[in-house]
Amino acid sequence: QVQLVESGGGLVQVGGSLRLSCAAAGRTFSAMGWFRQAPGKEREFVAGVSGNGDTYYPDSVKGRFTISRDNAKNTVYLQMNNLKPEDTAVYYCAADNWYRGSRRESWNYWGQGTQVTVSS
Repeated sequence: QVQLVESGGGLVQVGGSLRLSCAAAGRTFSAMGWFRQAPGKEREFVAGVSGNGDTYYPDSVKGRFTISRDNAKNTVYLQMNNLKPEDTAVYYCAADNWYRGSRRESWNYWGQGTQVTVSS
């Protein structure tokens, strides 16, 4: 039995920042990442980190978002800076036994999501 719990979402103005956290309980994972999903859109990869520390970002967030992990706490973070209205979505934490890419089907463990809303 495993559980991924996200926190840190909320309402922020354009240009602001948020820091999301995801704590894993029950076991440890090599690969961890973040996806987001806006209404009517596909779930979109936004950041990933492999077991050896390599990080991955799509062009839409590169230079603005940073993924990091604290292995002692079994927690992954997503620092989001210079937020834009198109960043509005439910953000989901994802995990798996190894990093296999940005496709949704490559990730087998998911959190329940936290809402991020960017206004004005």
